[in-house]
Amino acid sequence: MIGFYLFLALEKFLMLLPKRVRRSFFLGLASFAYLVSKRYTKVVRQNLEFVYGNNLDEKFIEDVTRYSYKSLLLNFLYTLEGRYYSIEDITKKVKFENLEIIQKVQKENRPIIFVTGHYGAWELGAEMLSALVEPIMIVYKKMNNSYFEEYLLSSRAKWKMDYAEKHGAAKELVKRLRAKKAIAILVDTNVAKVDALEVNFLNHPTQQIKSTAYLARKFDAALIPILIHADENDENYTIKVYEELIPPRTDDIENDILISTQMQASWLSGEILKNPKPWFWLHRRWKNDYPAIYKN
Repeated sequence: MIGFYLFLALEKFLMLLPKRVRRSFFLGLASFAYLVSKRYTKVVRQNLEFVYGNNLDEKFIEDVTRYSYKSLLLNFLYTLEGRYYSIEDITKKVKFENLEIIQKVQKENRPIIFVTGHYGAWELGAEMLSALVEPIMIVYKKMNNSYFEEYLLSSRAKWKMDYAEKHGAAKELVKRLRAKKAIAILVDTNVAKVDALEVNFLNHPTQQIKSTAYLARKFDAALIPILIHADENDENYTIKVYEELIPPRTDDIENDILISTQMQASWLSGEILKNPKPWFWLHRRWKNDYPAIYKN
């Protein structure tokens, strides 16, 4: 509890600083983390070598690793700033691309499942999508510290975001989709086999969450991929909406679900391979599928 109140004091101090100084502080933390966090720096290398092979250019590994820490700290910065800034303040740095894809589904009065990943400023992207285009429900994992959990959830609620705790989230997601509303699901997290199907992700057989495919089929929800892309200075952003994924609908339901799940994995894989730096390589994505990657 004391630690949380110290954190709030630090937050208030940081928000008194000029924006450029505050940003520089977080970028400095990212550089410091790169130097001292040997464990997670190694995770990035392990992930990259798993995806690309062992003969990687060291400069590429360093660039991706540094960017991973930078992305993590900027996501936290945007969460902090979002508690103090208005929607109008933040929209100055964000624009949308292909918004008509969402608008078409809204006119059809269909529920939406936004398929996304830990890519770039994903916290900022979720806030802006929910506040400006379509309020969303997200799934979160219960935190050990209830104070920090309430801090994060209250920050997100400001942007018209609802949330459901991971254990028991299915009931809330079903209610949401039945009401013709929207949810957003991160499909690039490590997942237990009972909740997943095996697909090809980043050129490797990988267990991926299957609930997006099942829910989309059951409620005739639109599967709409979405990612946030930064400019070269990581200061202005474009939230890109991709074409709706339309899986087959045959009598072979299980195969249709598998194809739908693979379509989601293929889309995200393609985006990561086109521009790998913004993906969250610090995450041990394959710890269940290929635990040997992270040994030693």
